[in-house]
Amino acid sequence: MARIAALGLGLVLMAARIVGVAQAAPLRLGYSDWPGWVAWQIAIDKGWLREAGLDVKFDWFDYSASMEAFAAGKIDGDCLTNGDALVMGAGGARNVMIMITDYSNGNDMIVARPGIKTLKDLKGKKIGIEIGLVDHLLLLDGLKKQGMTQDDVTLVNSKTNETPQVLASGQVDAIGAWQPNSGLAMKALPGAHPVYTSAQAPGLIYDVLTVNPATIAAHRADYIKLIKVWDHVVSYINDPKTQGDAVQIMSARVGLTPEKYQLLLAGTHLISVAEGKKIFVRADGLGSLYGSTQNADDFNVHNAVYKQPQKIDGYIEPSLTAAQP
Repeated sequence: MARIAALGLGLVLMAARIVGVAQAAPLRLGYSDWPGWVAWQIAIDKGWLREAGLDVKFDWFDYSASMEAFAAGKIDGDCLTNGDALVMGAGGARNVMIMITDYSNGNDMIVARPGIKTLKDLKGKKIGIEIGLVDHLLLLDGLKKQGMTQDDVTLVNSKTNETPQVLASGQVDAIGAWQPNSGLAMKALPGAHPVYTSAQAPGLIYDVLTVNPATIAAHRADYIKLIKVWDHVVSYINDPKTQGDAVQIMSARVGLTPEKYQLLLAGTHLISVAEGKKIFVRADGLGSLYGSTQNADDFNVHNAVYKQPQKIDGYIEPSLTAAQP
């Protein structure tokens, strides 16, 4: 009986140690090749996460692979567009957006072949675009502003990373893509140029950190610290005195020269905590994460990305950003 009791106590202690290890495990967050997320590399390289008392591990992914890793429970949070946060949730991977990193400010483009001067000139023409993704949404926004609809053009479903070749081959008259693909499209076909960009629709595409809601209670203080570190990152990038070092770190992460990366950074509007607080205010329109996300949900349902409209409020958690001083 004594041995059985000792064994029982041993099992209890072992379980306690296992629980302790689980509690001590770092937060794991996914990030990928977009300036608003590559920016986290500055905090990683500078040691700001450790200085803030955070045990956080950032895992580098291709974008779609990061969504798969989150859905499989391999990471606690991921850097996504607000529209793709809905896509992931509709597929069963519950998530809540706790902070906004940036919005696309020109990196997403509708690029037309030489001779086409405006978006309106694309009436009756073919556009290569990955149907259901963010640049399809960008195209529809631009067409609407011109009094046009999707019926006024012919969409040719094209993978985003293949759009430069699709445009250069003459199969289409324009493509929709984000950087670096949009830039590569212009390089592949001399004279090709943007006729509409995300700079003309600020807030149409917000980029966010979204997390498993089950982690918020246990890691609330950590997430609040992480958001404060993000504010430090934004200040470091925007400060002319330190921007050169920031761009050096970011460009090294993705294997580009600082000069080339500076151009990508220019098409990204990084969002400080102070600005993020304003965007987290509930309102219609693209100036609010709520309005922008509702717009993305309408787009996703209309294009059969998923069937049922999502409850937007359940995807947005403003209190962690609001907790910043």
